[in-house]
Parts: sequence; structure tokens; C-alpha cells
Amino acid sequence: MNAFSGHYLRGFSAGVAVALSLMAGAARAQSPPPLRWAGDSEGGAPFVEADPSHPDTQVGFDVEIASLLARGLRRAPQFILIRFASIDQSIQRGDAEIGLSGIEDTLARRATLSPTIPYYEFREVLAVRAADAGRFRTLADLRGHKVATLGDTIAYDILLRAQRDHGIEAVSYEDDLHPYSDLVLGRVDGVLLDNVLAERRRRFVSGFVIQPDTVAVGHYVGVLASTQAALRDACNEILRGAMRDGSLERIFRKWGVWNDDQPKLYARLLAGEAVAPVIDIDGGARANGDDEVMRSPAALSSWEATRRYLPSLLRASTITIVLSCLSMALAVALGVLIATGRVYGGRLVRVGLLAYVELMRGTPILLQLFVLYYGLAAAIRLPAFVAALLGLALNYAAYESEIYRGALEAIPTGQLEAARTLGLSERQVLTLIRGPQAFRLALPPMTNDFIALLKDSSLVSVLTVMELTKQTQIFATNIGSWVIPGTLCAALYLAMSLPLAALARRLERRWKAATL
Repeated sequence: MNAFSGHYLRGFSAGVAVALSLMAGAARAQSPPPLRWAGDSEGGAPFVEADPSHPDTQVGFDVEIASLLARGLRRAPQFILIRFASIDQSIQRGDAEIGLSGIEDTLARRATLSPTIPYYEFREVLAVRAADAGRFRTLADLRGHKVATLGDTIAYDILLRAQRDHGIEAVSYEDDLHPYSDLVLGRVDGVLLDNVLAERRRRFVSGFVIQPDTVAVGHYVGVLASTQAALRDACNEILRGAMRDGSLERIFRKWGVWNDDQPKLYARLLAGEAVAPVIDIDGGARANGDDEVMRSPAALSSWEATRRYLPSLLRASTITIVLSCLSMALAVALGVLIATGRVYGGRLVRVGLLAYVELMRGTPILLQLFVLYYGLAAAIRLPAFVAALLGLALNYAAYESEIYRGALEAIPTGQLEAARTLGLSERQVLTLIRGPQAFRLALPPMTNDFIALLKDSSLVSVLTVMELTKQTQIFATNIGSWVIPGTLCAALYLAMSLPLAALARRLERRWKAATL
């Protein structure tokens, strides 16, 4: 081969490589992006859960519906893990294109989002202890008793109305396991949730029965942003096709949730009939906003929504401030004892107290709350408020003790020696010399810790305590926006924390002036 031929071949090969690269790039540019869908695998089967065999992948009927929609759109599904309570807001801000995780069709979602047509019809059912099945048949029978459900759901709205009409006490949970376990333990006397969740928990939790009467009928939908009407319409066509060819039936049969309600729903949808988001068995369809509780809060004006929810926020604020004050008072008392023991105690006492401090500081406060309320339930059934109070106090006592220990050890040794020379006992040295000065040093970080505890009190909603942040979350979910609820919540927290900070600064100035 001569030099010219070799040069020609090298040039030809380079040209082919460039052409292939351009073709591959064009193919990549033309391939559609994945369908990003949001779900919460913490919700568990049969909706969305991590595959036990492959924890990095998800399984559940909503996972298969997402795949069905992606195939119909000629796109690949991409799962985005988003906490259930945040799915609506994340869809609106574009974190994902569609939310699928047992999401209920509501008037608020129809007003603020673009829900798909319903793909599953469920029934809200009442569960009671087996021993109470004869006397607690309906919500009206539970007057004066606690009835549990998930917050931010149709069932919670129904319980709020029953609280007004029948005198029950509505209790909100953040998961669907503990309502049923607390029902068996006697902490609540009824649970209202949809039949899918109730049947799932009945397979694992014994001791309760599901009453046969349906309280209300609702539907699962996918939710898209309000600007995604075209994508919503395309998803609706895919769902209608899956209703016709039996694809949805096969998915739901696989997960054991197919029943006679679904063919009737599909027939109505394929015939072009409108389906109300909620059908209240007592009062009929709730689609036109005729009921105070069931109508869409998103349809209210900002002023009306604020007026309607402000009393609930104020009640939740009262719970927050009372809980925080009591917890801090107990934390201070325990912290003083721990710090004193670590400074003055023997070796075993110091080691034991150090172990306590490290345990409480080294484990999450949320875990400590769960252990107190749920973990110890077999031995001692603490009321939710008491468990919350103890959990916060025991955790913050560890931090307070370190503040007080540091303040005690910051007092000059010369002062302590002088006091002992004057004949004061160790108790007198502590109470008259060391303690007052240490308290002045500890006041600023104590104030900071109290404000931190005020905010950490939002964690106790996992124990069914309806504090300010949880009530705000329910408010925001119901109206489909965080602007007004978030502003009110921030204002209420500031109203509680700013006076305390001002009082602490005033005490600091007074004590500083007294020492000059």
C-alpha cells in the first residue's frame, strides 16, 4: 500500500467515525425523556414499596401503572422518591411529571392540579376491636371515643365532620400501621381508612374487625401539574385503553385488590360519565361544594380560608407552647441533676450519667419518641401527650446537662477555695457561690435550646399530637398551597419565640448591671 492509499484510508475511517458519532448524538437527541413519576415507597404494598429482593427497585400496583403509562407514551419510567405529604407540591414545582402512590381524588386536587381519571374505586370502612363489633357499628356509635385515620385524607375530613356532628374525637396518624396497632392496644376505639389499607393491615394485625357498612366511596388518581393538561389527557387515553383490554384488571388481580366495584367504575368512565371525587354514603356525591367539611378549600378566597383554619392553628399553637414549656422545665431540672452528678458524683455515677448523655445525644430524637410511645406499649401505654413530653424532656436534658456542667466548671477555682476556707460546706458552695454564677453563664444557651425545642416539638406529630406544624401541613394540603399556611405558621412561631428571647436579653442586662 502506497502513502497516498494509507492517507486516504485513514481519512475515510475518520469520516465514518465522525458520521457515526453524529448519528448517535442525533438518536440520543430524538429519544424521549423518561417519564418521571413520584411515589413514596414508605407507604408499602400494594401501592409502592421497595422490592425485598432488590431494595433499589420498587414494586406495587402503582409502579405497574406508571410503567403502563410510560409504555403508552413511548417513554421509560423513572421513579422519584418523594414523601407522600409533599407529592402535590413537588408535582407543581416540576420535581416529577405525575404522582402515583394511592393518591385520592379530591376537590382540592381538581382545583389546583390536573388529576387523571380514576383508575381504582375504594370504600372508606370503619374498623373496631373484635370485642366492640356489636356496639360500634357506625361513627355515630363512637360518640365520645377516639377514632384514628391518616392525616390529609378524605377519611380525616369525614372524621372532622363526625367530630362536629357526632361528638367523636378525631386522631391523625402519619402512617397506616400504628392506627390499627393502637386500636388493638386500646389507645383508640375505631379506625377509618380505605378498604385497601384496612385489608392489608388485617393480614398482619389481629384483634380487629372491619364493619360491613361503607362510610364513603373515593378513587385513586394520578396527579399532574395544572399546566400539564395535554399530558394528563394522554394518560387518560392510556388508562381508558387499559380498562378496555383488561390490563388494569390484570394488575389489580396480581396485587389482590380487584373487586366488583372496578368494572362498574370502568363502565361509567368508558361511557363518558362524570365521576364525583367522593361519594358520601350519608349525603350523596360531594362534587359541588355543598358541605362545610367536604367542599374544596382551594375554592375559598384567601381571607375565607384563613378565617376557617385560624382557630385550628391557634389551638395547635397552644398545644405547642404548653408542650414546649413543660418539656423544657423538666429538661432543665433533669439537666441540673445530671450536671451536678457529673461534677460531684463518684466514678460510677459519672460513668452512668455520661453514658446517658451520649445515648440521648447520639440517637435521633424521632427514634426516642417511637420507642417511648410504640416500643414500650406492651409494658406501659403512655398517653401521646405524656410520651411527647417525656421524649423531648429526656432528650434535651442531655444537652442542658452539658451546658450546666460547662458553666459549673467555668467558675474560678479561687472563688471555690475561698468559700471553703470561710467554712462553707460543699452544698453551700454550690447553692450560694457556684450555682448562681453558673446559671448566669448558662442562660443564653438555655434560651437558644428552648427555641430549638419549640421547633423540634413539630416531631411529636408522629405520636398523634396535633401540634402547629402538623395542623399547618393539613391546612396547606387542603388548599393546595403553602403560601398562606406557611406565613401564618411562621408568624405564630415568632409570636411564641420572640417574647422569650426578649425576656432572656432583659435578664442578661439586669444581671450584668448588678455585677458592675
